[in-house]
Amino acid sequence: MTEANFPAGVNVRRASPGDIAVFLKLVVALADYEKLEPPDEAARARLVSDMSGESPCFEVHIAEFKGKPAGYAITLESYSSFLALPTLYVEDLFVLPEYRKKKVGYAIFVTLAKEALRRGCGRMEWTALDWNTLATDFYKRAGGKHVKDLQFFRMLRPEIELLAKGNDQSVNGCGEA
Repeated sequence: MTEANFPAGVNVRRASPGDIAVFLKLVVALADYEKLEPPDEAARARLVSDMSGESPCFEVHIAEFKGKPAGYAITLESYSSFLALPTLYVEDLFVLPEYRKKKVGYAIFVTLAKEALRRGCGRMEWTALDWNTLATDFYKRAGGKHVKDLQFFRMLRPEIELLAKGNDQSVNGCGEA
């Protein structure tokens, strides 16, 4: 459904099973933009499996401009123990370069804000690469606040496996634990 306050030609909707090929192309375009390796065939199969089925791990919204795929967002929920409310986490928000400055990103973000409200979320959260000033400027204009007193941490599969095995080298020198 096209929102009344979206520019003419912009539509954002929940992805359907028929959008899988479009979604995967957009993910590859994001990898190219970020100069990363795109998902391999096994990862693509997991993306498809994890976005569908009985208990999807995440949801995808597809943005279109005049009927053509223009961008997407991946969202999932986390939970805030202090707010005692869910949080809508935005994993990806990407707009193809040729559709930027056409308010496609804005339309996606408005759609996600409405989804957060529909779900009763107390907040929305996301990250942006520190070099991506287009994204950080967009989020600031949209009302997002950079959280200065929190640091984002990530542990990849090899580190998770080491920690799960009780490998104390993963915490050596940290002074806590």
